[in-house]
Amino acid sequence: MNGFLYSVALQWKLDIRSKSLLITCYIVPLIFFLLMGGIFTSVMPEMRNTLIQSMIVMSVSMGAFVGLPPSLIETYGSDMNKVYKANGVPIYLGLVTALISAFVHLMISCVIIVLLSLLLFDAALPAQLPAFFFALAIYTIVSLSVGSILGLMIKSQAKLTMIAQLLFLPSIMLSGIMFPIDLLPVFLEKSGHIFPAFWGYRLMLDHGFCFENLWYLVFMFCGAVIVCGALMKRQKAK
Repeated sequence: MNGFLYSVALQWKLDIRSKSLLITCYIVPLIFFLLMGGIFTSVMPEMRNTLIQSMIVMSVSMGAFVGLPPSLIETYGSDMNKVYKANGVPIYLGLVTALISAFVHLMISCVIIVLLSLLLFDAALPAQLPAFFFALAIYTIVSLSVGSILGLMIKSQAKLTMIAQLLFLPSIMLSGIMFPIDLLPVFLEKSGHIFPAFWGYRLMLDHGFCFENLWYLVFMFCGAVIVCGALMKRQKAK
């Protein structure tokens, strides 16, 4: 247990010094929030009711799909993988510590967004805070599990950047956080249901924590765990 806690603490320190994680979990999401929060609440005052949920979806999606995978490439695409094997360290330790560290960073970023939303834009606080934060944790874990697949499967940093953007941008544009999704053509509206952002956004809305919005996230998480397990076995066999 002490070794595990030390590994988590070490990963935390490495992530704090990581420019990639700093940009994707803090700088870009917060700049986007400050700009778009002002625009949304000025053009559509009713957006204050869902501003917190919308900006959090963007922040979590960027951190999970763009921020986490490069950290996994650094671990499993380098000599660190050989160090794990040489010292008898479980191969999955790097993945687990990276997930825990990214989860904590994203939670901090989300709390900052909640506080700034209240102070700067007079946003509406979620009516049921325990349910909201529980839904946020579920959505974050699912998004990180999907991001883990990218980091474990793709070995090229350039290819990873391209694929991560192909996953991140549609998940934001088709989730309903930027504009009502029923304004889109039926094909695009249904395509948005593929991404966890669509369901996570609805799960975090007031009175949105229900099986109808939860089942797909659970299904996606179970699928991601199976895929990550298979990729870990492939790493171990190398």
